[in-house]
Amino acid sequence: MTDTAENPLAARLARAKFRAWHRGTREADYMFGCYFDTYHGEWDEAGLAWFEALLEEDDVDVMAWGMGRGEPPEHLQGDQMEVLRKLDYVRI
Repeated sequence: MTDTAENPLAARLARAKFRAWHRGTREADYMFGCYFDTYHGEWDEAGLAWFEALLEEDDVDVMAWGMGRGEPPEHLQGDQMEVLRKLDYVRI
């Protein structure tokens, strides 16, 4: 058995990483993917659930929220959104 088969959280992280780095545009890939790469090691179940919910949103909306051009929905507000807004995790 693989690690992901034995560990459902590891399987969810693997899916989230793939989805973060395969958004469809380079800009979104960097925003989502670099955020994932930088912070996923700190996430508990709730942190991962937040990121999975973020992945369900439209890239244009998330990028606007990240750049302070709009307010995210209430279920995405909080500490992780504030970290996302710093954009200091994007390394090109």
